[in-house]
Amino acid sequence: MIRRGLRVLLAAAGLWGSLPALALAEVILSDAEIARLSAFGPWPPVAEPDPSNRFSSDPQAIALGQALFNDPILSSDGLLSCASCHDPEGGFTRPVARGMGRVLLDRNIPTVRDLAGLRWFGWGGRSDALWAASLHPIVDPTEMAHAPEALKVSLLNSPYAEWLEQLLGPLQGHTGEAVLVNIAKLLAAYQETLVSAPTPFDQFRLDLLQGQAVSYPLAAQRGLQIFLGRGNCSFCHVGPRFTNNEFHDAGVPYFLSATRVDPGRHQGLQRLLSSPYTLDSQWSDDPARTGAWALRSVRQRHSDFGSFRTPTLRGLTDTAPYMHDGSLPTLEAVVRHYSEINTERLHADGEAILAPFHLSEREVADLVAFLQTLSVPDG
Repeated sequence: MIRRGLRVLLAAAGLWGSLPALALAEVILSDAEIARLSAFGPWPPVAEPDPSNRFSSDPQAIALGQALFNDPILSSDGLLSCASCHDPEGGFTRPVARGMGRVLLDRNIPTVRDLAGLRWFGWGGRSDALWAASLHPIVDPTEMAHAPEALKVSLLNSPYAEWLEQLLGPLQGHTGEAVLVNIAKLLAAYQETLVSAPTPFDQFRLDLLQGQAVSYPLAAQRGLQIFLGRGNCSFCHVGPRFTNNEFHDAGVPYFLSATRVDPGRHQGLQRLLSSPYTLDSQWSDDPARTGAWALRSVRQRHSDFGSFRTPTLRGLTDTAPYMHDGSLPTLEAVVRHYSEINTERLHADGEAILAPFHLSEREVADLVAFLQTLSVPDG
């Protein structure tokens, strides 16, 4: 086994027992479990330009996108910026259950880190492109509420006018809608650069696969075994991003009030299929329409109702509270939710993969310990 081989190798080199205590840790994972870790990396991913966004990977566009992301000029009254909800100092989210725009919004604020290369965006998947996902909050009447023509006028009379015209040409020659789409693409170019740093788990995985000495808590290793095994968490939280980026009923109530529900993916698909801003639209810069096959293939199902996109687990310690409605305040609460999940509230034709697995108190703590290693420690 790999862990025994590592000991033999270090002993032969006269190193076993001579390294600092924290530099070496016993590895309790089986060889089969270690082999499965290859699927969770490497991290960070190789950056690839988005062919649907002509500003993708353009340094000037990225810098302008960052400036616009942090400027309330994109809202109709100059009170809200993208950063108002997606705080760069707070994991690009806010520590509140549900976002606040012009009114209390229906959903938790997702982080905008690690979005490049995804197939769907938003809790309900209303967008199939990052630039489209960046566009909707600008015009949504409950968020920034800026009409395209008014946005164009605001930008023409702003310090950004000359900078924008270097990239777009004369703004007067563009419709308000064209300006809106291009602003969204600039925002997306910036957001593509928001990639979370490697974590203790990434170092552990790399060291194991390279046969190096490891420093990783035994509690986190036990939690990883639950994640891969009894909990079956890796069925949805898979790959380097720890998400399949698809939609599932996670057993969280979707009632917003006694008379109102959040339809989740069902509503998201309605909006996606009627949207003029997709990878298959005139606004895509990709003549090959790469990725549009997903939009063309997707169909609504009854089981989409109340299902939500699986979020990444990277950076979890920065993004509490959790779930689409922010109803679970801590990682421990999330683990307990799945450990004792009420299968009666799942769709009858929905998530047969979910079942209570009744963790002990130590096992709850172990799984939390593992999840914490998917974030970069403070300091």
